Amino acid sequence: MRFSIFQDSAVGARSTNQDRMGYCFTRDALYMVVADGMGGHLRGEVAAQIALQSSAAVFQSSARPGVPDPVAFLDQAMRHAHREILRYQHQQGLPEAPRTTIVACIVQDGRAWWAHAGDSRIYLVREGAVLARTRDHSKVQTMVSMGLLQPGEEETHPERNKVLNCLGSPFEPTIEIGQPVSLKPGDRLLLCSDGLWSAWSEVELGRALFAGPIAQSVPEIVRRSVATLGRTADNCTGLAFTWEGESAAEGGVSSTTLPEGAYTSTIMPHVPTEESVRDLSEDEIERTIREIRSAIDKTQGK
Repeated sequence: MRFSIFQDSAVGARSTNQDRMGYCFTRDALYMVVADGMGGHLRGEVAAQIALQSSAAVFQSSARPGVPDPVAFLDQAMRHAHREILRYQHQQGLPEAPRTTIVACIVQDGRAWWAHAGDSRIYLVREGAVLARTRDHSKVQTMVSMGLLQPGEEETHPERNKVLNCLGSPFEPTIEIGQPVSLKPGDRLLLCSDGLWSAWSEVELGRALFAGPIAQSVPEIVRRSVATLGRTADNCTGLAFTWEGESAAEGGVSSTTLPEGAYTSTIMPHVPTEESVRDLSEDEIERTIREIRSAIDKTQGK
């Protein structure tokens, strides 16, 4: 596979950033995930971090080097993350589990599969136009489905952030899995939290994602999202991917040089304690970034 990928996040007007994002890949498969810790519940950032790392651990154990069944994998990875969050609640003696929304995507064999729980979204954009996106598990999306709101009205509705489904709730989450989509060179996927998409119309977001290379367009989208929402800006996170094709042509990241058992990831390999989530030093963050860049450089033969 050859692809370009870029991720960015901003705290917005909040005191802390409870969003988490990351990706990992083997020679034949790529896994991307964004989790948005729910601020109305205790330790939302911990739930998001657990979801990120535990689902990535399932990918690492499943992709040999491809995932045998992407649909089954997505369901298994998210349910495993849900159980790990509940286990954290039990270990910490919390009155309730921390909660998070999640959206994740597998790219393999020139196709993309995605799944979500809550209102974190994925957009499939081709030549600047949104071809598909996830539908939120939210109060206003339910109102649209029931005919109580017109399509599009949910984007600006004052109750659009009331989520009806997530990981970490007392009930088994609904994992909604989309149909596989065949990718064309140039197609872009954007995984994002509601702090990003709530600042844009669908048409505007599709155009903005194609305004330049994703290494330029993603930071600009994040910056403009926060600026547009101002004092109401939530944590804002976007992870974007451009499909270049199966060949080993120049440009982007190539997974073809990875050995069959190799695995590259921007996601830390262990589920953290609350303290390790909150108290990473600047030196540790910089070291992690260097390690990630070094791993990616190796896949590009640098």
